[in-house]
Amino acid sequence: MYQEDFQQFLQQNCDRKQFILDILSDFGIKGHILSLDNSAHIIVRFPHDAYNPQFRMKTVLVHYDRVPGSPGANDNSAAVFQVLYWARRLLRFPGSHNVKIIFSDGEEMGNSEGVSEQGAFGIASKFRQLGLTNEDIYVFDCCGRGDVFVLSKAGSGQGSPGFQRQFNSLIHRTEDLLRRVSPNRWLTLPVPYSDNAGFLACGIPAVAITVLPSSEAVTYMRNLQRIPGLEASIMKGTLPKNAKPLEPYEVQEKMPATWRLLHTEYDNISSLTPQTNALMEKLLDSLAHLRTPIW
Repeated sequence: MYQEDFQQFLQQNCDRKQFILDILSDFGIKGHILSLDNSAHIIVRFPHDAYNPQFRMKTVLVHYDRVPGSPGANDNSAAVFQVLYWARRLLRFPGSHNVKIIFSDGEEMGNSEGVSEQGAFGIASKFRQLGLTNEDIYVFDCCGRGDVFVLSKAGSGQGSPGFQRQFNSLIHRTEDLLRRVSPNRWLTLPVPYSDNAGFLACGIPAVAITVLPSSEAVTYMRNLQRIPGLEASIMKGTLPKNAKPLEPYEVQEKMPATWRLLHTEYDNISSLTPQTNALMEKLLDSLAHLRTPIW
């Protein structure tokens, strides 16, 4: 059923929003639509006894939109299905887990029109408006190919001292989680912005996690070490002194091969590595058990 549904989800004529709602319904889970601007986000909250106010909320975001013409298998259908089936497991979770799930729309808009047009920017703005600025925000993007977790560096060294304290605390907790789940098989690297960009732009700490094949992750790390200005070009930051600007094609060819498949017809089911689902299942289940006191 998983594979059959997944293949259907990749079809160009699939109504992905309704598809997610239907799967949630089949699992006995109610998805609520939050319409903001031109985006339709799906919010999943669990029964009241799944939440303990003594511990921090964990909000997990996965975007379900894709670039037209691309199957979007890794970007971001794999993570959508991993989180959908995690939601079903959470129904049987013993005690409280404090997890809220958002299947977000409009992530790809940020790539072409700027972060303020990204769907998650509207969600983050709503969070700030409602005073929900102390939740732990986890973004999962492109998690269907590879064996090494990559924690994005985005957010480091920016914002006010208060923001940095909150962000560093979230980063440290996430690093501890990755150490437990995948010892010696995770890295912190520059990752092009995902839905975390919308939250960071609103001054709300958020972390993004992706997955890469180990060989690609190591090559990418070496490229970053030997090419001045590559990280700044990827993260749209300030070039270091004496570093020449890189042409777009130069940046592209130094990126992991997995990322070069994104937004193309080759981001298809055959590009995925099935063993990655087991890694993600372990990470998500461990995240459910993570408890951080609110004080």
